[in-house]
Amino acid sequence: MSDQEYFTVHHQLTVNVEPLADDFSIPSIEEFQDEIPAPFLVASEFSSLDQLNDAARAELKSNDFKHVIQLLDTQNSKLNLLLTFMLSQQDNPDFRHQTTSFGASQFSYKSAQGLEQGQKVRVKLFLDHPAAAIYCYGIVFDTQVDKDETTISVKYDLLRDQDQDLLIKAALYQQQKLLRQRSLNREK
Repeated sequence: MSDQEYFTVHHQLTVNVEPLADDFSIPSIEEFQDEIPAPFLVASEFSSLDQLNDAARAELKSNDFKHVIQLLDTQNSKLNLLLTFMLSQQDNPDFRHQTTSFGASQFSYKSAQGLEQGQKVRVKLFLDHPAAAIYCYGIVFDTQVDKDETTISVKYDLLRDQDQDLLIKAALYQQQKLLRQRSLNREK
């Protein structure tokens, strides 16, 4: 993975961070692709289908097919509910945390137990919008101790390109939401 920097947004996502042994070797791309749990692959495919759905909606809207659009939205909602349930089965409470910020190159979270800089971790990120989940590997690059909590920052070490695109889309969505809220607050 390249060392590109992407902006981060302050937002809480559920993340599983599993510390790995010091002698753990990050798998090859092929091994990594093979070990990704099926629900994460399905989630990625669903996100691709959502893009097609958005294009179809725009095309239908221009021809005023509001009932067809409503049907598509309903079917999409059903699929997203099913996907959310499938992905919730992958969430391990032993490794569960909430991010304080995330982006397409890194994320941060708070924990009662710190990790050492350079510590390798297996990561499962559960996105709200788009509804998806990401399986990847990371490395701790910063820790900040504050009283009895530690803020741990993790840089992605092995991440599929399509999952990085999902992270970009999720960060942009949260940024747009924040900007809309600011605009509404100014209007009041």
